[in-house]
Amino acid sequence: MARFTTEVALRWSDMDKFGHLNNAVYGTLFEEARVASMFSEAREAGVESFEKGVVVARHETDFLLPVLHEQTVRIELWVERIGNSSFTFAYELFADDKLAAKARTVMVLIDAATASPKRIGEREKEFLERWIEE
Repeated sequence: MARFTTEVALRWSDMDKFGHLNNAVYGTLFEEARVASMFSEAREAGVESFEKGVVVARHETDFLLPVLHEQTVRIELWVERIGNSSFTFAYELFADDKLAAKARTVMVLIDAATASPKRIGEREKEFLERWIEE
């Protein structure tokens, strides 16, 4: 099992009135990790279909510790499940190496022309399986 790991930069505008990372920004940070995995990393592996049509069907976040602007933030991402047309990413967000949040996102591969679910092909499945953790 391998996890996709990326550091994300926090902006001053990401903070709330109390100096903590605004709860709405967590979704954006998880999205940045997801995009780096599905688009950049997948493209390097020769898989470009995610860029052509994938949508978020569900997202949930558990907030464990506040995150402050001066902290270094790292997100680890892996695949929990691969279905016929959907798959689930799981994440852990670390602030200065302390687990600060956990999240899950259910993604659905779609045909952009019809906006309907599309079966995950062998190339996509092979790419996703490199990050599988059960």
